[in-house]
Amino acid sequence: MDRMRMNRSSHSNELTAHAGSLLLAHPSLLDPNFRRSVILLTAYGESEGSIGVVVNRPIGKTLGEYDPELSTSLLADVPLFIGGPVVRDQLILVAWKLSAEAGVFKLYFGIDHLKAQQILQDDPEFQLRGYLGHAGWSEGQLDAEIEQKSWVVSGC
Repeated sequence: MDRMRMNRSSHSNELTAHAGSLLLAHPSLLDPNFRRSVILLTAYGESEGSIGVVVNRPIGKTLGEYDPELSTSLLADVPLFIGGPVVRDQLILVAWKLSAEAGVFKLYFGIDHLKAQQILQDDPEFQLRGYLGHAGWSEGQLDAEIEQKSWVVSGC
């Protein structure tokens, strides 16, 4: 897997956003949807807009509690999080595994429940989470919010 590069803007020492970046809400950001949030930016486009998921808002339920059809599956205990204010009934499954010795981070984003079960069967070391909804920005909106210091971009 290729390492993600840290993009720095040419006019400052600040990181610029790209898919894979973490966005940290600035303490002055008071919007209840994003206050104290950490967002994994999954798609970034200066002209198309951007999408991400809030990764630090657990809802205290599991996938088995949310979807009774999965209550007896390998996915029953997968924790659920609020992924953002857009399409809150949309479930986004994410699987990842960090191999520190090999220096490799594997990430599967937006997988279906069959793929998630297969990943767990093949390698139980993978972590799974479910996100309800996502965060979205229209063309130029995220860049403007970063410029206004609503978000701090963290390199990965």
